[in-house]
Amino acid sequence: MNAMQENGTSLFQAEKGLVLSIVIPVYNERQMLPLLFPQLASILDPLEISYELVMVDDGSRDGSGHFLAERATWDAHLKLVRLSRNFGKEAALSAGLAYAGGQAIIIMDADLQDPPALIPDMLQAWREGADVVSMKRRSRAGETWFKQFSAHGFYRLLNRISDVEIPEDTGDFRLLSRKAVNAMSQLGERNRYMKGLFAWIGLPTKVIEYDRLPRVAGTSKWDYPGLMGLAFEGITSFSVAPLRLTMVAGILTALAGILFALWIVAKTLVLGEPVQGYPSLISMITFLGGVQLISIGLLGEYVGKTYFEAKQRPVYLIRDVVQKNQGQALETFVDNVSEMNQSAVSHHEEPVYEWMIVKGN
Repeated sequence: MNAMQENGTSLFQAEKGLVLSIVIPVYNERQMLPLLFPQLASILDPLEISYELVMVDDGSRDGSGHFLAERATWDAHLKLVRLSRNFGKEAALSAGLAYAGGQAIIIMDADLQDPPALIPDMLQAWREGADVVSMKRRSRAGETWFKQFSAHGFYRLLNRISDVEIPEDTGDFRLLSRKAVNAMSQLGERNRYMKGLFAWIGLPTKVIEYDRLPRVAGTSKWDYPGLMGLAFEGITSFSVAPLRLTMVAGILTALAGILFALWIVAKTLVLGEPVQGYPSLISMITFLGGVQLISIGLLGEYVGKTYFEAKQRPVYLIRDVVQKNQGQALETFVDNVSEMNQSAVSHHEEPVYEWMIVKGN
């Protein structure tokens, strides 16, 4: 089943009358979940609009999925999408967008660092015609100076070398219109850097600045190696500048080698000095070897991305999708792989855990 349909629509079409979908990827956030729902309800209920909370459990191991499954038995606003394992945040966001049925879709984290109090402002910007409402971080409370400094530098570096203008200091917290989500659904790559893809689609965008809050409970699931990997993914997904830089470095190194060789010949023929420099020779060989290995590794990164794209593996696999229906029963959506269609099976007892294969284009 293609979650990204060729006609540019989501897996679940925009539901009639459903105004807002909030997509929240969840990975080991059991401590945060009891705090999250009251906060959202206090903001959303006074708006008097129809809304759903699309919670994507990305293979949590701390009981987050079980907590959400129990809540889905009575919370009519909750739609739980459980992935078969941990596929990563980018895949979880893709799954959430595929299952969001609202006319406006807001993406936010479960840690409440992105204030739900800003949701009315985001909806107002959407009603005024913005297809994308990007939330720019004015400050980042609760983060180390090194993380703030590195994030600041990364966004500016990425913008400098990318052909697409990616909003600086802007995370995943944003609103997308149905038109924007349908545009996203046409992007079929497996290696996903969502912040870049959100910018790539274009469409009218409004930027709202805000102060990011510190975590209320739990700990961040991102470590520095993970952030470095995400940053490298973003750079290699939206720019070939590293390859060009490597080529320039190779040309400069070759020119330096030629000049050095001419200098040795001149010293020998004109000044009559014997050829010396065993240490310098070893240094040059080591330097050139390092440049070659870096170049091969960088080229391999791009080739590897092509290799994974060629495999055409699914972006993610769904364990089940659980939602309370109008008949006070628990609804589990199951994919019929052989007929490539969808069916909904209502259960009055425990949900049946079926497999749903969800692919990109």
